[in-house]
Amino acid sequence: MLRGFKEFIMRGNLVELAVAFVMAVAFGVVVTKAVDVIMSLIGMVGGQPDFNAWRPGGIPLGALITAIVSFLILSAVVYFLIVVPYNKLKERQARGEEPAPPADDIKLLQEIRDILASRDQSGSGSGSGSSR
Repeated sequence: MLRGFKEFIMRGNLVELAVAFVMAVAFGVVVTKAVDVIMSLIGMVGGQPDFNAWRPGGIPLGALITAIVSFLILSAVVYFLIVVPYNKLKERQARGEEPAPPADDIKLLQEIRDILASRDQSGSGSGSGSSR
């Protein structure tokens, strides 16, 4: 019974999901703090960091406005910090834009290729020193 539980816990997908969850929680804290900072800046301009106290006619419209502003800020942070870079990366991969190897590496690989080709042409089976 414990062996099956261990196999379940150690499954790759479950571990990846747990890591994703932990990262999401940590990122959620960062986004929440970014919303707090921006709401504080709005408060400096408008006199208060949130609109919760505003109740025209006894209707709590201020809480709704605060929630909408917080949602828009949160959406902007997620969009500009996650979605835009992810889409740019996907576009680069789709176009096949991978970083080119340095010229020195290419030259070295060409020299190795040429040496191996010359060894094959001169008769690699004639016991030319290597017994591997």
